[in-house]
Amino acid sequence: MIGRIIGALVGREMDRRDGRGGAKGAAMGWFAGSAMRRMGPLGMILGGGYVAKKAYERRKLDKMRRGW
Repeated sequence: MIGRIIGALVGREMDRRDGRGGAKGAAMGWFAGSAMRRMGPLGMILGGGYVAKKAYERRKLDKMRRGW
């Protein structure tokens, strides 16, 4: 269950790069989730790390834009 959630988050982050939503992000999320599950705990750590890094970068950029 957690692997599917992380896969969905990875797909969303990968799809945000082109700025358009749709089935491409869902397909990439499904593929990334299945690949992470096959890698075992290491895959989950790598996927979670990727999502955390992107969230951190987005938050840092948002703070810079606000001027805090």
